[in-house]
Amino acid sequence: MDGLVENIDKLHTTEMGVERIKRNLQLQTDDVVQWCKARILDEGAEIERIGKNWYVTVGGYRITVNARSYTIITAHKVKG
Repeated sequence: MDGLVENIDKLHTTEMGVERIKRNLQLQTDDVVQWCKARILDEGAEIERIGKNWYVTVGGYRITVNARSYTIITAHKVKG
């Protein structure tokens, strides 16, 4: 289960991914990748791999990362 953390330096996203994540989470930062890295490395982060993606749930957010390419696909606020 440590695959995502062990490969944290490979984490990246696309320009469209940056815009989507900023919009979904109402982030003010332009460094979305660094923001996601900090959440993934948080002690309270729950990381699970389902199929081709990693899902990280932490601090009221859920971040989706492609397990092969380490591309951050999207992030959402967790309801409830």
